Amino acid sequence: MGARNTSVTRSRRRAVPWLVLGLWVAALAAVGPFAAKLAEVQHDRVVDYLPASADSTQVARIQDQLPGGETTELVLVYHREGGLTAADRTVAGEQVTEIAGRHRLTGTPRGVPSTDGTTLMYPVASNEPGADEDERDALVDDIRHIAHGEGGLSVEVGGTAALATDAAGVYASLGGPLLYTTVAVVAVLLVLIYRSPVLWLVPLAVAGVGDYLAMGVAYGLHQAFGTTISGQSQGIMTILVFGAGTDYALLLVSRYREELRRFERPYEAMRAALRGCGPAVLASSGTVAAGLLCLLAADLNSNRDMGPLGTVGVLCALVAMLTLLPAVLVLLGRRVFWPLVPAYGSEPKARRSLFAAMGSSAGRRPLAVLAGGAVLLGALALGALNLPGPIKQQDTFVDKPESIAAMETLAEAYPERSTQPIAVITPAGRADGTLARIRTVRGVDSVREGRTGDGWTEISVIAKDVPQSAGETATIERLRHALTGSYVGGPSAQRIDLLDTNARDRGVVVPIVLASVLLILVALLRGLVAPLLLVGAVVAVWGAALGIGGLVFGPLFGFEGTDPGLGLLSFVFLVALGVDYGIFLMHRMREESTAGAEPAAAALTALRTTGGVIASAGLVLAATFAVLTNMGLVQLVELGFVIAVGVLLDTFLVRTYLVTSASVALGRKVWWPGGLSKEPDPPRPERQPEPV
Repeated sequence: MGARNTSVTRSRRRAVPWLVLGLWVAALAAVGPFAAKLAEVQHDRVVDYLPASADSTQVARIQDQLPGGETTELVLVYHREGGLTAADRTVAGEQVTEIAGRHRLTGTPRGVPSTDGTTLMYPVASNEPGADEDERDALVDDIRHIAHGEGGLSVEVGGTAALATDAAGVYASLGGPLLYTTVAVVAVLLVLIYRSPVLWLVPLAVAGVGDYLAMGVAYGLHQAFGTTISGQSQGIMTILVFGAGTDYALLLVSRYREELRRFERPYEAMRAALRGCGPAVLASSGTVAAGLLCLLAADLNSNRDMGPLGTVGVLCALVAMLTLLPAVLVLLGRRVFWPLVPAYGSEPKARRSLFAAMGSSAGRRPLAVLAGGAVLLGALALGALNLPGPIKQQDTFVDKPESIAAMETLAEAYPERSTQPIAVITPAGRADGTLARIRTVRGVDSVREGRTGDGWTEISVIAKDVPQSAGETATIERLRHALTGSYVGGPSAQRIDLLDTNARDRGVVVPIVLASVLLILVALLRGLVAPLLLVGAVVAVWGAALGIGGLVFGPLFGFEGTDPGLGLLSFVFLVALGVDYGIFLMHRMREESTAGAEPAAAALTALRTTGGVIASAGLVLAATFAVLTNMGLVQLVELGFVIAVGVLLDTFLVRTYLVTSASVALGRKVWWPGGLSKEPDPPRPERQPEPV
């Protein structure tokens, strides 16, 4: 009877992995149609990134409702170095006439020559595409096809619509190249880490399944709650799935390999591995998700909507790595580790590891190591003072597209005037009074009334100062102060709102992130000192990573500005992901302390046993974010660089040296006020028997 029950139990255990695999196949079949539609709802218009309450957002929304939708603003720039000829002006006029004949323009384009005679610009506006991005891009492409020069005459198509089309082209290129590059980078690192021709495929394939599931869930969020899907947020979601998912896989596979030496059957070894590292993985993923969800408190759309999408990526990676990965590994058995197969009952080769040596040095002089590391991080953080100022529109691309080249030509040929309109939306019944008031505002060069509809009138204002200069910014502020009940928008106003809202979001989101992460750590580690130590460490890493960015962005990369959202986004990601690794280390340290090890021995054992896994995970995560540095937008390059550098600092300096040194120096106080902070009671002497 006992043998029969044992056989039934084994059969059930063999069926569990197949059942999990079947559930995943059903889940992917269910979300497949939705995942395929995610690209259809991706939007990268400026209005999708703007703060919901800003003037410029209201302008963009009202423009969508006016007859013909949002106006497509373009500028045709004809330029010859030695001066335009009569033939050049004839060519320009013929091409503009052809454009007017093929497309519905809001007015007759009139050429504006430059003072030096080298440049002729034609402002062109059309309501033909409305708010549809594909139609806008088609209009810009067709105008670029018509407007061309030869024989030394250069023709460039710029303006807000052309700039949006060029930006959309960069975002469209993120999907495929970013995914392929991420997969390639993770594959190479897994091959080097596992030294197996087969094993690396398993976590990589499972991460791909998790990414597909995340795409389907993200589409569901968009349909249910209207969550904005942008190229940036979708790219970050993919990176988190592969980066965080591979980290969880590394921790699980490492513990599974360890348990295979203790258990004969893979199923039992996997159960032990999940019991051992499952709580740490759940806690770390929960911390990352909580940190990202704090972005919901942001007012900037691009920040706020990145929170749910990032959380979806982390949670889908977690579910895949704690269910699908164990099932596949159990079904494949020990042979998946070939040629380094862990045999049952064997002992791993004893060798002096790098992390054992690092732990020994930290254990001998903990205070000296701690002080030296703190000084180094503080010195690096000073580099943040060298960060470039807020980035301007023309500096957002790594490689200069045609729209930016047109802006530079205009800035050089027309230094005395603005070539970018400021949009004013005012109630239709007050249009005349608004026009009169605008003409009295200092800094205004010209005013033109545009479309009227749905109770609103659009007015185009040209400032005397060049776009995105201090003078134009002052003019926009004066317009907003003078025009009560009207909205002032346009590209330059959008930049002002982005700067203001990012400053507001930092003041709101940063304290919420710190508080939520600290509360989770207190509940997990059952103390106060260890959570404060981890949070302080990741904040120091963030400051040092920003400082390194300040040392290289301008002098080395040649960037002219810093994205306003860099500080907040890098803070959220580095704090959430950095605490992630701290949980791995502290969880093992607590496990050793609970088993009776002395504080110093527990800290060094935790570093020796988890250091390799944390280092591998840190390399993978840093490499996935470093993929962003190969993208075509400066803000993505800056974000990827700061996060990658921060993860490496956290992995190889803070986790290995500083946290370990602090734990050794504090001893049992690191767990204060929990039970582990108290000295154990001395053993009672054995009672001697009384003599008879």
